[in-house]
Amino acid sequence: MPGTGPVYHTSMRKLIVSVNITLDGFVADINGGLDWHLQSWSSEQADAVTEILSHADTLLLGRKTYQAMAAYWPGQAKNINFPRRDIAYAEMMNSCRKVVFSSGTQLVAWNNSVLLQGDLKQEVVNLKNQLGSDILTYGSISLVKSLIAFNLVDEYQIWVHPVALGKGLPIFNNLKHSLALTPVLSKVFSSGVILMIFSGAQVHPKSKTFKTLRPFVTGA
Repeated sequence: MPGTGPVYHTSMRKLIVSVNITLDGFVADINGGLDWHLQSWSSEQADAVTEILSHADTLLLGRKTYQAMAAYWPGQAKNINFPRRDIAYAEMMNSCRKVVFSSGTQLVAWNNSVLLQGDLKQEVVNLKNQLGSDILTYGSISLVKSLIAFNLVDEYQIWVHPVALGKGLPIFNNLKHSLALTPVLSKVFSSGVILMIFSGAQVHPKSKTFKTLRPFVTGA
C-alpha cells in the first residue's frame, strides 16, 4: 500500500561505513579494544582519512563510539602535543554534525551533536534524504550490524591491517543473506594496511574520486 514504507530518493546522501579490520575478520579484540590497529597507523593513512572526511558533513555513531570520541577529540586541535599535520582532521571532527543513535537517554555535549531514537531504519532513511554531503560511520559495531541488516550501507571502506587476533568482535557474522559488494577503489600503504572501498547498496550513489586512492586493478 502507498505510504506504508520508507521513501527512497534517487539523490539520497551516501552512507559510508569505515572500519579497521584484522586479517581474520575482527574489528575489535574480544574486550572491544582497538590498540592492535595503532601499530600500523601512518601519516599516509592520516592523509587519506582526512581527505575522505572532507567529503562528509555528518557522522552517524553508536553510543559507545560517540562517548569515546567525545572524550578525545574536542581538545586535540589545541593540544600542543597533537601532530600538526592532523589538525585539519581534528577540526573537521569537531565541526561536522554528529548523529548519535541510542535507545537510552544520554548527554550529547560534543559540538554539533544530536541524539536520535526510535525506528533505526526510518531515522537513517530520513537522514539520507536530507540535503548534505556523505554520512560516515566509524566503529559502532552494533549500529553497523543493524545498518547492514537493513541494507542501508552504500559504501564500505575496509582498512585491512596486517595483524590477526585469533578471537575478537566481527561485524559480518550472522548475515541472513550473502553480502555481494562491488569493488571501487583500493590503496596499499607502506605500513602494510590495505584500504579497500566497495559499493554496497542495491542502488549505488556515484563514488567520489580521491587523490590518494586508485581504482581496483583488474586482470593480470
